[in-house]
Amino acid sequence: MVMTFFKPLDRKLIRDLMRMWAQALAIAMVVAAGVAMYIMSEGMLRSLGDTRDAYYERYGFADVFAPLKRAPNSAVVRIENIPGVRRAEGRISKVATLDMPGIREPAQEKILSYPDKDHPAINRLYLTEGRWFRPGARDEVLISEAFAMAHGLKPRDKVTALINGRKRDFEIAGIVLSPEFIYALAPGAMFPDDLRFAVMWMPRSMLAAIFNMEGAFNEIVLHMEPGANRDQVIAKVDEVLDPYGGIGALGRDRQISHWYLSGEMEQLENMGRVAPPIFFAVAMFLLNMAVSRWVELERSEIGLLKAFGYSTRAVALHYVKFVMVITAVGYLMGAIAGTWLGRGLAVMYQEFFHFPFLYFSMHGDMYVIAASISFAAALIGTWHAVRTAADLSPAVAMAPQPPTSYRRSKNDRWIKKALGPTRMILRHTFRWPVRSGLTCIGISMGVALLISAMFFQDATETLIETQFTMIERQDATVSFIEPKPQRVVENVASMPGVMVAEPYRYVPATLRFGSNERRMFIRGIVQGATLNRLLDRDLKAVDVPKKGVALSTKLAEILGAGLGDVIEVDVREGRKPTLLLPVTMISEVYIASPAYMDLKTLNRALLEGDNTSGVHVMLDEAYADDFYAMLKDTPSVAQVSVKETMLQAFRNTLEENINIMNFFNTIFAVVIAVGVVYNAGRISLSERARELASLRVLGFTRNEVSYILLGELGLLTLVALPIGVVIGVALAWLWTLSLDTDLYRIPLVISSATFGYSISVVLAAAVGTAIITQRQIAHLDLVASLKTRE
Repeated sequence: MVMTFFKPLDRKLIRDLMRMWAQALAIAMVVAAGVAMYIMSEGMLRSLGDTRDAYYERYGFADVFAPLKRAPNSAVVRIENIPGVRRAEGRISKVATLDMPGIREPAQEKILSYPDKDHPAINRLYLTEGRWFRPGARDEVLISEAFAMAHGLKPRDKVTALINGRKRDFEIAGIVLSPEFIYALAPGAMFPDDLRFAVMWMPRSMLAAIFNMEGAFNEIVLHMEPGANRDQVIAKVDEVLDPYGGIGALGRDRQISHWYLSGEMEQLENMGRVAPPIFFAVAMFLLNMAVSRWVELERSEIGLLKAFGYSTRAVALHYVKFVMVITAVGYLMGAIAGTWLGRGLAVMYQEFFHFPFLYFSMHGDMYVIAASISFAAALIGTWHAVRTAADLSPAVAMAPQPPTSYRRSKNDRWIKKALGPTRMILRHTFRWPVRSGLTCIGISMGVALLISAMFFQDATETLIETQFTMIERQDATVSFIEPKPQRVVENVASMPGVMVAEPYRYVPATLRFGSNERRMFIRGIVQGATLNRLLDRDLKAVDVPKKGVALSTKLAEILGAGLGDVIEVDVREGRKPTLLLPVTMISEVYIASPAYMDLKTLNRALLEGDNTSGVHVMLDEAYADDFYAMLKDTPSVAQVSVKETMLQAFRNTLEENINIMNFFNTIFAVVIAVGVVYNAGRISLSERARELASLRVLGFTRNEVSYILLGELGLLTLVALPIGVVIGVALAWLWTLSLDTDLYRIPLVISSATFGYSISVVLAAAVGTAIITQRQIAHLDLVASLKTRE
């Protein structure tokens, strides 16, 4: 009854869609995958960008950060008088350790001063729970939300800190968030550990009294005027602060929290650029294949339509509607799925990035763009087939299609060696090389997508093996607040459980070569080091060179320097000498971009004694608790990094991301494989129904007929697998290029298990679709199929 309200062509369209519902749904799901991936990545990218920008602006995130030794408050005025500086604020920044129940090693604490009477104009705090400081209050602190949540801390709870050589108890007044610590990392860490790193704010008068910093500051933050030249401002700031022990101002782009957040946004942007085009390209191919073969099967119907007076435009519009309905269904599914996935991703990001809020942005233009791309891809993919249908004249369309011209080809020699049904499969495959090739490429994209996603797990395991087994072999690293004479190594070595102790030195410096420069720390290590080693480009352990400097592969690339080149090293500590050092080694490392020197050579170049910044130790686990307990009472200790906890933080951060990515890409790969294989099989069945029915009448069994049709699909699937492997390796290589930063690099490592899993998933999808197609063959109507159009 409802059908009577539609025009005849629309009723035909509805019947065709109902008859081809499974085939149309498979195509729609591929479109949906592309739309979902685009909306999820683009929406999350905008969400992070909008939230970050609003947070930075509302809470006054600094443009420049400048640490130093100590300067009088009057230096702030000199900084504010620099052209391009709008506002500057000096503050006190110190480190301490916390004795927290539940963890055996001391937790690290970064302490920042907070104005006594008012809120700062730069890097203001967002209070999530509790209150601000009471006027004149003593021993009150504000604490970062991530640390408080990790330990279940609430306002009015107390924490014990070893601060400036004395243990003190502090009451938590409030729990806060800061734009400066959206991604909270301890100094020198690569991944957050909320259980062992806290940020605390104290009233400035109290912190100044503890560290004897009345009337002084040791860090300055500033806002720049709009349009000001950042590099010029930083150079002037360094010039003013140099007499006060300035170690080099940093722009916002080098601030660690902003740096990591920007890196994550860059990855989302790359995901949005790479994945959706793959799905839209496959959808174009599927729609072209479906509509082209549908037009061929409906030649007589098209002729009748034109004979009864339907115009070329009406016929073309009929097939365009067919394409648009499938695309619209796919778009709606993708929009809903993309929004749902985006909201889930926002919840996950909220665990890593500490914003006051983070909501998935549903910008209208984003959905319009996704719709435009979807429908444009569908029309482009089917334009030729639709035009072919529209241009058919009634006489040509109603006449039987000329039979396929069979003639000898160069493949006949070896095709003849195959048995009957197999020979039919091979001849049909090679008779339509373009169609067969496109089907192979479509299936291969499912394999490629899985490999390009799964390789992250292999690469991560290689990175972990290299960094935490081959390079870092210590159990713990003890860092001092100030450099100490190397005799302190003997004191550490005598502590309970210490079996091996090796000193190291970190020195802030600016490395220059030509027009390139990088501000960083030079790492001084001892000859014959066994706990923290250098690796050459073949990942073999080597000694640090006695002369010159060793650059990591990435740092050498950033500076444009190679072996034998002489780089300028502007030291930002102590007497601040400027050194000219030859590059004597290129070292391979996947995390950070360090530079290394022999510890004795570095200390000699600094015109200092044998100083050390800390000690790497190997422990007897039976006495490890005693070792950490002693460190909790050692005032000169700034930080204790336990390798096992760093590794666990590394895994916790990466594994959830990788597992989610693998889950999504497995689903999307199955969608592609099912869409391509099922459409190829269903259309081939429609095209060859009369041929297969004839074979049944001639005595072929049902299994033999199924073998002829499904054997072709199986052959194309098998051919597609190695193609997919090659494309997958290429995509993985592109991912390594897009993730090649000076923070970390992803090695191109793909295990046999990844290849096997990717191939197995696509094969399983192909087998599943073959079973469905085989059932359709079993129910083939021989009488209807043998009817001719004549």
